[in-house]
Amino acid sequence: MSFSSKILKWYGQNKRSLPWRNSIDPYRIWLSEIILQQTRVAQGTPYYLRFLEAFPTVDDMAKAKEEEVLKLWQGLGYYSRARNLHATAKIIVNEYNSVFPDSYNELLKLKGVGDYTASAISSICFNEAKAVVDGNVYRVLARYFGVDIPINSSKGIQYFKSLAQKVMDVEHIRDYNQAIMEFGAIQCSPKKPLCLHCPLSESCVALQKGLVGQLPVKIRKAKVRDRYFNYLVPIYKDEKGDVFTSLQKRNAKGIWQNLWEFPLLETSANMNLQEIHTKYHDIFGDLGKVEILSYHDRPIVHKLSHQNLHTSFWILNTTVDIPFKVKVQNIEQYPVPVLIADFMKAFKF
Repeated sequence: MSFSSKILKWYGQNKRSLPWRNSIDPYRIWLSEIILQQTRVAQGTPYYLRFLEAFPTVDDMAKAKEEEVLKLWQGLGYYSRARNLHATAKIIVNEYNSVFPDSYNELLKLKGVGDYTASAISSICFNEAKAVVDGNVYRVLARYFGVDIPINSSKGIQYFKSLAQKVMDVEHIRDYNQAIMEFGAIQCSPKKPLCLHCPLSESCVALQKGLVGQLPVKIRKAKVRDRYFNYLVPIYKDEKGDVFTSLQKRNAKGIWQNLWEFPLLETSANMNLQEIHTKYHDIFGDLGKVEILSYHDRPIVHKLSHQNLHTSFWILNTTVDIPFKVKVQNIEQYPVPVLIADFMKAFKF
């Protein structure tokens, strides 16, 4: 039995029941694939269902405001995926008359759609013989064939794509692509793969040579950067008794673009209470008599892929009207980074 035949047989016996599995609707497959980029199935599935409920069709998503899409995406991270999702929905509606392109090459023209996503949609929805190569597939191929070329090198990307095309089952490409990804997620997992009960064990190079834990090889490229965020959270109550705080939109490119946050002081190191007293004027101007409190004993370290955000929240109680103000009862309407969302849940305005 061939490599692909064993993968397909395993899939028939072990595949999970997932909400997008019984569909070949390109909108649903596209939505699931974008959500599952750099997101585990268990985390991504509830988001997929919520998106489908809010936007049953690509037209519904195209009509939405970007803030609605970002708010629904909140907590998934890598927010460029959500911005691209919304932009692509508009492109599909306006340039393709709400009909998804039915080929790999046309799909590649869409914003946020690369080789992997185009291969997944074209094969699952249109039976085009394009092999998918994601993290799971890299791992299965690297281990089974004993390939130590770094998967994130130019040579590795080309090599594994070519290898994936050679070993795929062209006749059953729709199921095969899903099968090899599922195999990598469940059977040939990153840690504690189930080698003793693996249908590929007899011919797996990594297993024979004791290299399972060393493959695939990945080059460490980016150095982790430390950044120091000081969020200033003003609290102001007007004469009517309404309570306000301040929120600003992150318009600059980089992390959390187009999400909302409290006014931010980014510094070169952690700040103390006295330093905040001398710096808050740079954002708010004169607020009169201000009581400043630190919300945490020590900064929260929020880890992103290549950044550690050392974050402090400073509460500014003031009797003077504040800029960028929003009613605290409305703040949950704004799409915010999960770091801010967690603070909002914990802090009782």
